[in-house]
Amino acid sequence: MSLAEEKGVLSGPGLLFVVSGPSGAGKDTLVEGLRARHERFLYSVSATTRPPRPGERDGVDYFFLERPEFERRMAVNGFLETRTYNGHLYGTPRSFIDEALRAGYDVVSKPEVNGALAMKRAFPGAVLIFIVPDKFSYLRSRLEARRTETNAQIAARLETAHDEFTFARNFDYLVINEEAKPQQAIDDLEAIVRAERYRIHRYPDNRLKELENT
Repeated sequence: MSLAEEKGVLSGPGLLFVVSGPSGAGKDTLVEGLRARHERFLYSVSATTRPPRPGERDGVDYFFLERPEFERRMAVNGFLETRTYNGHLYGTPRSFIDEALRAGYDVVSKPEVNGALAMKRAFPGAVLIFIVPDKFSYLRSRLEARRTETNAQIAARLETAHDEFTFARNFDYLVINEEAKPQQAIDDLEAIVRAERYRIHRYPDNRLKELENT
């Protein structure tokens, strides 16, 4: 049974999967790989006050907001979580996730680690997944390969990464993104999604009764 078919068996709100971990762990690639396999997954696009990088699209990569507009939304509780990095504000819009889950869609989000924990507080049913490389040293090489930050900024990200590792046990799952096996990590993410959908409390009583009477 495909994940799309499995979803048809269940009813009620969708599931929120929060994928996080240190910068350079490969979150973007893994989430894109998961969504490519399952079209019913909706992606929660973050908002930011930083300018777009070459090739980034508004509403696809980020919602690019002017700082006064970001702060206005923040003042009316418009974000599930916010953070500041390199002088720019980032946040996860609340309304999109609320509406998507109520409509029965599954949503995947990839905030930074503190943001993931804040989302768990807002949505206790959220499934938190921590992504790590198989070697910590790969974080530096991946960040350097991006060529989007200075050496000082990369050093700051690596220092943050060490702090973020201390929160790993606050997550529900750990996925190791091996350098030599990129597809394996996507398979692992898919296995987590499948396992969460099969949890007994997600089946409504009428569906269990239906199975009992067949």
